[in-house]
Amino acid sequence: MEDCIFCKIIKGEIPADKVYEDDRVLAFLDISPINKGHILVVPKEHFENLLETPDELVEKLVLAGKKIGLAVREVVRAEGINVGINNGSAAGQVVFHTHIHIIPRFSDDGYKLWGSDKKYELGEGRELAQKIQEQLNN
Repeated sequence: MEDCIFCKIIKGEIPADKVYEDDRVLAFLDISPINKGHILVVPKEHFENLLETPDELVEKLVLAGKKIGLAVREVVRAEGINVGINNGSAAGQVVFHTHIHIIPRFSDDGYKLWGSDKKYELGEGRELAQKIQEQLNN
């Protein structure tokens, strides 16, 4: 994709602080980090999001992300690591090229992920789970 910023980084058209590279995956520091050491792990081949990405490439991305997460945790002395993947604009995806966020976390960093008071009505969760199971079996 000629307009994709990650494709431009992969091609070397835009500079990035790379931390990892192999034949199919590239990882670099996010230019707007949640915390210092926030890394993006991307496939070198363009796919819009994780749901469009072939399984064997997803496996490579996740394994690279794990390896990078362990290294980042050690280097920045993080108390935890968030591994995040946004799929679609409603989920917060801004760059439409598959990527995994590796975010070092600290108990006092102020970043909040979750917060909801939504609940299932009686039996609604069971019904939804059943429909999802049926879809998975199709």
